[in-house]
Amino acid sequence: MAKFKGAIVVDTERCKGCNLCVVACPLDVISLHKEVNMKGYNYAYQMKEDTCNGCSSCATVCPDGCISVYKVKCE
Repeated sequence: MAKFKGAIVVDTERCKGCNLCVVACPLDVISLHKEVNMKGYNYAYQMKEDTCNGCSSCATVCPDGCISVYKVKCE
């Protein structure tokens, strides 16, 4: 069975810190940053660099479409 490695990219200026992606992530990869964006919201970011498997749960639940998920097959 092939293994996959994933990564997310968050549009920090569009993120409103709703925390839905943090709750949806099965591997606890995402967290809210302590810094705020231009609108004053704590934005989401990928806290654990090598743990994401690219499942896209975070992007699915994001109401503003701020998260892009990238997946690479590892051999």
